[in-house]
Amino acid sequence: MKRLLLLPLFIILISGLASVATAQSADERRDATREKLRQVLASAAEKAEINTTFSQASKQPYNFVGVMGPGMNFSNVDKLEIVISVTKNETIGFRVYPHYKGEYINIGKARDPLGLAKKLLFMSDRNFLYWGIDDAGDTFAGYTFTLESGFPSEAIVIVLRSIRNTDGFVGEMRSFIDGGNAAPITTHKGF
Repeated sequence: MKRLLLLPLFIILISGLASVATAQSADERRDATREKLRQVLASAAEKAEINTTFSQASKQPYNFVGVMGPGMNFSNVDKLEIVISVTKNETIGFRVYPHYKGEYINIGKARDPLGLAKKLLFMSDRNFLYWGIDDAGDTFAGYTFTLESGFPSEAIVIVLRSIRNTDGFVGEMRSFIDGGNAAPITTHKGF
């Protein structure tokens, strides 16, 4: 009888230890992913493939931030603020916030918020990057990698190179943002 009582306690103890080990290994995997991402970002910046330097965010140690703008000759945006996150769910998420006329593109401040929302949905269907609005109502372009098949070094560089094209898509949004004329999309050489 005593053995029967000890068996459930033993099972509970083992399962508790297993979940602690799983949590530790998940944190270790997240740390390793962050370091791989750091290397890819540094390498891409060294090769001048993206004209952006990334640094680890001070408030969120699993985020890298960078600004694309100086020397890019954008037609529509002042700059592109890029936030890359290594999540707890084994994904890497990109958020690209265009700065238009000195500020974020906020749907609450747009001349035609409904038109802007529809345009974002349409562009999500047609563009390489999808479009969204964050909790504050700020517009962003995004991309998410799952890490099920390993770390996607080359694919990350492709996404980094394509970010500059966000400028042209903001040109398409201008009439909804402030009533300006929509600019034709221009893609940059190489993409």
